[in-house]
Formats: sequence, C-alpha cells, structure tokens
Amino acid sequence: PMPYFSAKASLHCITQEKVTAFNGVPTMFIAMFNHADYRKTDFSHMRTGIMAGAGCPPELMKRAAQPDEMNMTGIVSVYGQTESAPGSTMSAWTDPLDLRTETVGYAFPHVQCKIIDPETGEEMPDGQIGEFCSRGYNIMKGYYKMPDATFKTVDEDGWLHSGDLLMRDERGCFVATGRLKDMIIRGGENIYPKEIEDFVITHPKVSDCQVVGVPDAKYGEEALACIILQDGETMTEPEIREFMMSNIARHKVPRYIKFVESYPMNAAGKILKYKMREAAVEELGLQNLVKK
Repeated sequence: PMPYFSAKASLHCITQEKVTAFNGVPTMFIAMFNHADYRKTDFSHMRTGIMAGAGCPPELMKRAAQPDEMNMTGIVSVYGQTESAPGSTMSAWTDPLDLRTETVGYAFPHVQCKIIDPETGEEMPDGQIGEFCSRGYNIMKGYYKMPDATFKTVDEDGWLHSGDLLMRDERGCFVATGRLKDMIIRGGENIYPKEIEDFVITHPKVSDCQVVGVPDAKYGEEALACIILQDGETMTEPEIREFMMSNIARHKVPRYIKFVESYPMNAAGKILKYKMREAAVEELGLQNLVKK
C-alpha cells in the first residue's frame, strides 16, 4: 500500500501491476482523470472497483466505467461509515449501470436499513428524503470511553443514526443526498448540495463542484458553489450561473460562486466542507451572522 494517495503513483501502479480493481473516493478519481499520465495508463486489465467515502457524482462513475476511460465496467458504490464497517448498502457488479451509479445499492445481507424523519423519528415512505439508520452485525459497540456520544448515535433499539440524508426508491435502493448538517435551509426551503454538485459537474468545463451553506441576514442561509475547472479551461460567473438557472430551480442556484484550484482535504482524500464554510464566512465578511 502507498503511504498516501498520489495520482501519478496510482496510474503507474495500474499499468505496472495490471490492476483489475481500484477503490477510492471521488477526489482520487478526479485527480487521476486530470493527471498528465492518465492517457498513458493501461487500463486493459481493469474490470471493477468501488467509488465511495463521499458523495459520488453519477457522471463521474459512468466515466470511470467506460471501456475507453478506466474500463471499470463493473464499478459499484458502497454506503457506510466507520461506525458501521464495512458498509450498510451496496450494489452488485452485475446490476444495471444506472442502478450502480445513481444509487448506493441495497442493504447488505443481515443488515436492516430504514429512512426516518430526523425530527420525529417516524419511518418515512419510499421516495422521501430522511435520515438513514441501520442495524445489524456491522454496528459498532460504541465510541471508546464515550458513553454519551454512543447513546446519541446508537439508540436503545440498536439503530445507528448516520446523520446522512438518503432516500429509498421503489426498488429498495438508496440514493444519497447529503449530510443533515450540509443541508442548506434558505428561507424555509431545503436545498441539498449534492443535487447542485451532481448537475454542475456535467458541464464539460467543470472538473468538480462543492456546495456549502453560508449565513445570510435575510434568508438565514445562502449557497456557495466552489468550482474547479478542467485543466486549461476558463469560465465566467455569468456563464456557469446561466447554465444552472436554465436547469435548476431559481431558489437552488447558489448566490455565491467561486472558482478555486483545490479543496481542503484530510489524509484520506475526503473534502472538509466545514473548512470551506469557515473560509467563506471570513472572506465574505459574514462573521457577525454566525450563530454562537
């Protein structure tokens, strides 16, 4: 194993070791797609892999699955968290591509999953967004020497409350929409960042997009979109705003748009949205609106 992720080293390894399966978070795949060595890499032995650990844009997964790209035709996504290792839901590599890329699959054997109203705790019907809860052999015993934190996360009936917002469809498959804390409430309307992110990334000039909420005196919160462009591309704010307004409900179009070179990430490649939010509050001079 590599001590840390490197797009160059990963691409070299894929060619040299004739790698057949590759697992990573979305930012790792994006880094490899954008690396100068990407088109020199031999993906002919690749057959499957997992994209997980953060919100996975369907278009990104579908690109990795294409034979003329990463050739990961059997790519799947897994949903879970450290507290429910190794996961709670997953699709099979033999499932249709749309199911594998547009959902995080269905419950693992012997694992129960449900969607609840985060305020009332009542189970939600299919097609409605709520908090994902799971119960089974994979649930942790508890946080080490932190009984209060454990009690807040795993209820008396053994259900792990994820803090993630998902929806179950009529097939029993789950669709991830974001974190409870990531959800933006603008003037009473719920805005799910992942919905905006997944759309913006379909623009051919865009490499990645992350949306966070920032405080606002009038609406309570407004959305900020931080966009990374493809290498060599240029774009204006009016250009991307017009693209969004022609396809997204007006109230969901971010008030603030910022073009950036990179995102703050932890060692595992997960994007730290709270760091982005903190930097935006400082940059926009909104400190007086932050709730203490």
